[in-house]
Amino acid sequence: MSIPRGSNSTTLDLTPLLDASNNSDDSDNDNNGKSNGALLNASSVGSKELRTSHREREREKEEADAALFVKKVGSAVFYGISSFMITVVNKTVLTSYHFPSFLFLSLGQLTASIVVLGAGKRLKLVTYPSLQRNTFAKIFPLPLIFGFNMIFGLGGTKALSLPMFAALRRFSILMTMLLELKILGVRPTTAVQISVYAMIGGALIAASDDLSFNMQGYTYVMITNALTASNGVFVKKKLDTSEIGKYGLMFYNSLFMFVPALLLNYVTGDLQKAMDFGSWNDPAFVVQFLLSCVMGFILSYSTILCTQFNSALTTTIVGCLKNICVTYLGMFIGGDYVFSWLNCIGINISVLASLLYTYVTFRRKQAPDKQANLPSSRGENV
Repeated sequence: MSIPRGSNSTTLDLTPLLDASNNSDDSDNDNNGKSNGALLNASSVGSKELRTSHREREREKEEADAALFVKKVGSAVFYGISSFMITVVNKTVLTSYHFPSFLFLSLGQLTASIVVLGAGKRLKLVTYPSLQRNTFAKIFPLPLIFGFNMIFGLGGTKALSLPMFAALRRFSILMTMLLELKILGVRPTTAVQISVYAMIGGALIAASDDLSFNMQGYTYVMITNALTASNGVFVKKKLDTSEIGKYGLMFYNSLFMFVPALLLNYVTGDLQKAMDFGSWNDPAFVVQFLLSCVMGFILSYSTILCTQFNSALTTTIVGCLKNICVTYLGMFIGGDYVFSWLNCIGINISVLASLLYTYVTFRRKQAPDKQANLPSSRGENV
């Protein structure tokens, strides 16, 4: 571009400026492109990180679910084995050796729990709060339920044959289910209800042909059923609401019931009967007696553990699954069982119903039941 001035003309060259402008525009375009590319890369990296984080959370959730499943099944199996062992040992001590006092045996089991847990706390193997003025109020009525459940359970074991004892113990299932609904607001699914009702039906059939009827034994077992149902439900409630913990519940239940159990032994004369028993010099009897006492502690621990990871109803039915084994073995232990086909049919119905409940409860991935999502009487979804 040129501008004439008279005869002389001066030419103003704007090319460098235009080139600079063009270069600036190109640079801006390059910068914008780079900026947009950087944003796209950042977005892509962020998306990958989110996906990775989501996968990690899913994997952690699956691992946690698997660990919880193992704890549920493991605690249930541990409780079943413990319950089976103590039932057989108690029957051997009380019936085969004709030990005169189930009250004294319950006192021995309370003593074993106190000694084991007290020593465990001193050695720092277990922890639980120290005794305070309000400890009894915090765990009430568990000590009474725990103590009398042990006493009447041993009384029923002594008075009845193991197959008949196992059949009658199944009535505790229905009681537990009803108490869970009333106290905990837990509404069982339809499949659970069907399996429980089938188990009760089988128990009724088995109990309808009892050829060795014992009214005292029947009374003890029915009281034990009610106490077992109450114990499971209240243990679950105390574990959820109290800071005492499972070891504290076990220790203080035994501690608070020791003196009442000792007085009961003294008043009834069972303490003297036990002291005068003639087989204390028999090593085999002493070993089984001590094993029964220690198994009382192990049973208490396994019961609380199973209830903590599962439910009171699951704990009760695992106990009844154990009773299936006890039933068949009890035909040969104690020598006080009278076989009948009707009893055998009822037992097998209960076996099938128990297996159905086990499948419904412990399968890892089950479809949500509509009944389970209904609001309970306590205003919660269960």
